[in-house]
Amino acid sequence: MRKVIAVVGVMWCMACKNDADVNRMSIIIDHSFNSSTTDWIGGFADYPEGVEEDWGLSVTHSFLPSPLDTTKKAVRISGNNHSDDLFMYLTRKVSMGLPNQVYKGTFTVQFATNAAEGSVGVGGSPAHSVYMGVGLASEEPKKVLDPADGHYRMNISKIQQATDGDDMKVIGNISNGKSVPEYTLVTRSGEFTGKTDKDGNLWIIVGTDSGFEAATTLYYTRIRVELATAIE
Repeated sequence: MRKVIAVVGVMWCMACKNDADVNRMSIIIDHSFNSSTTDWIGGFADYPEGVEEDWGLSVTHSFLPSPLDTTKKAVRISGNNHSDDLFMYLTRKVSMGLPNQVYKGTFTVQFATNAAEGSVGVGGSPAHSVYMGVGLASEEPKKVLDPADGHYRMNISKIQQATDGDDMKVIGNISNGKSVPEYTLVTRSGEFTGKTDKDGNLWIIVGTDSGFEAATTLYYTRIRVELATAIE
C-alpha cells in the first residue's frame, strides 16, 4: 500500500519575516491533486492484519476515469469492504505555530464517484451507506493494530459511518447525484473545530467510513481548508 503526498498552495493572513517563525492566526490550504501529491498521506483502518492485497487497499496518483477528463490526475483511493466498516482517509500536517490553539476549519472536498443515487448493494447502498467526513486532530491520524482482535483501528476518534467522532464529523455521502453509475465530480462541504498540539501542529483529515460491503473507489481532485483561530 503506497502513501500519497501532494503539492500545496498555501496562503496566510499574517505578515512575517520568516515563514518558519510564523504564529498563524489563519491559513488557507487549497490543494489540487492534478500535478502531484506532496504532503498528503493516505491510509486505511478497520480491517484485519495481512489482508491489504486481498482487499485491494490502494492509494495512488492516477488519471481520472472516463467520462471525466482523462488527461488530469487525482488521488485514487480504493478498498473492498469485507469488514462492514472500512475507513479510507487522507491526512496532512499543518504547522500553525500557536500551541494549544483552537481553530475552526471550513472544508470543501471535491471528488469523483460512480455511486449512483438510490443504488442498493450488499450491506447497504454504494452511495448512501458510504459516509464522507472531515476533521482536525492534535495528533497524527494513523492506524494502530489492536492485539485483542488483530484489526487495525485509528488512533483518533473518527466517524463511525453516520456517527460523528470527537476528531471528525460527517458531511454527507458519496452519491454521484445521478441514476446511473458513472464517475461524476461532486463536492461536499462542512466545518470542524480542533486544537493544535503543544508544538502548534494540527492534522487535517478527510475520509470515508463504509457500510457497503464491496469495493469503493474514489478520486480526490481538490481539498480546500480555511483555518481560523476560534474561541474554545
